[in-house]
Amino acid sequence: MDLLIRDTRVIDGSGAASYRADVHVRDGRIAAIRREGDPAPDLAPATRTIDAAGLALAPGFIDMHAHSDLALLRDPGHEAKVAQGVTLEVLGQDGLSYAPVDDRTLEGVRRSIAGWNGGGPDGDPADSVDFDWRTVGEYLDRLDRGIAVNAAYLVPQGTVRMYAVGWDDRPATDAELTRMKQLVAEGLEQGAVGMSSGLTYTPGMYAPAAELTELCRVVARYDGYYCPHHRSYGAGALQAYEEMVQLTREAGCALHLAHATMNFGVNKGKAGDLLALLDAALAEGADISLDTYPYTPGSTTLVATLPSWASEGGPDALLARLADDETAEKIRHHLEEIGSDGCHGVPMEWETIEISGVGRPELTSYVGRTIEQSAKDRGETPWVTARRLLIDDRLSSTILQHVGHEENVRTIMRHRVHTGGSDGILQGAKPHPRAYGTFPHYLGRYARELGILSLEETVAHLTSRPAARLRLPDRGLVREGYRADLVLFDPATVAAGSTFDAPRTLPTGIPYVLVDGRFAMYDGVRTDVLAGRSVRRTPRA
Repeated sequence: MDLLIRDTRVIDGSGAASYRADVHVRDGRIAAIRREGDPAPDLAPATRTIDAAGLALAPGFIDMHAHSDLALLRDPGHEAKVAQGVTLEVLGQDGLSYAPVDDRTLEGVRRSIAGWNGGGPDGDPADSVDFDWRTVGEYLDRLDRGIAVNAAYLVPQGTVRMYAVGWDDRPATDAELTRMKQLVAEGLEQGAVGMSSGLTYTPGMYAPAAELTELCRVVARYDGYYCPHHRSYGAGALQAYEEMVQLTREAGCALHLAHATMNFGVNKGKAGDLLALLDAALAEGADISLDTYPYTPGSTTLVATLPSWASEGGPDALLARLADDETAEKIRHHLEEIGSDGCHGVPMEWETIEISGVGRPELTSYVGRTIEQSAKDRGETPWVTARRLLIDDRLSSTILQHVGHEENVRTIMRHRVHTGGSDGILQGAKPHPRAYGTFPHYLGRYARELGILSLEETVAHLTSRPAARLRLPDRGLVREGYRADLVLFDPATVAAGSTFDAPRTLPTGIPYVLVDGRFAMYDGVRTDVLAGRSVRRTPRA
């Protein structure tokens, strides 16, 4: 398609001041940029023209932390992200995803993260996803059949450990470690951009630092990056961040901190402590970046809050422990009185745990209510309610966890290595609004309304910075020769439509989105274009 975007305000992604220009798109790339007073480009007339007066043109937004691993296959149109101006997502997050696997590992992964992605063996038998891949390369090939946005992939360390070690809480043997290193290397060779971990999720959290360091050495050999959900965002959060900084420095590996924030009461006002730790490492030459979402609540599965020892052996072993009164009482004691490692070392506050989705329709009465509220209605303790729900829903329930602090969110998003990531879970009757609203919320709420960052700075955080982390040589900027992954938005009206009460409401003020030079959104309406493909690691020369 030959396209002229006329009289637009170009916010080019670099953080520099915006300017007015005409932008020509041809054959999926930016063919010419003509500022006012420049000579006309030596191009044939465009076959289509968009009058973009009043609109800003930016590179397409890059979601550095997405949970669309199955959503892109189940619904390739993917309006939740396209409508936000997202043109690339990074999948395989938090150490748990669907490649590399064998048949046994795939069943375990599907059950353990059905709350994130659906598709569990106990779920809807009519699920449209055919799990016809096993390797990272085969999964990326599956994406290449046609999706709405581009997608990069991280090798999930928890899945790799499940594959090589199983669900045992112990260090890997030498042979198992060798196998894990082979699996990580194969995934990177097949196109993964790095490796992720979920170090409050089993079985990945069973890995000691030395094991993670050895895997990061493999990642470093391929110029990838390590993206950990580290061991705590609550009690001991700074020590957990420091562990990640130290082990990646030892391994010589780039570090990207997933949904980097400081949560729970123990960390109120402590974002500056985190940034001081990172600044010191950066000053010493560390390669570090991070992502955040612009909201205070977190979101995960209810089962993830349990102590890690309860999950040893896998989902069936955990369900058996929950069914046993004596063992269930030990789980309660760790949750409510000690503070489980699954809940970041903080004793459970049931009033902060809101059910956002369930796997079984007969349990929908829990959705939108905290565990404490449901327990009061039933005349029982919160643990009795939570235990019943875990068993009845076969561990599939998702939650919103209201434990964040607005001042921490704002402080961290200003940092020079910050990027945007939705951490968007698209499952459930009442998902977190970040899944549908992260990027317009940055632009509308935090840039326009609050002035936390300028519009130009905000766009840079969402485009060129993540593109640099992903080592993408021709994305993330409005430059001649770059790929035409672009978004046109109205700076005066752009806003997230999604709220906690109506989380699937689409944003306003983003009428046009192009992926590979083709309109994925046109005049505010999703088209049938599926121009997205896998974006694979660029091999070293």
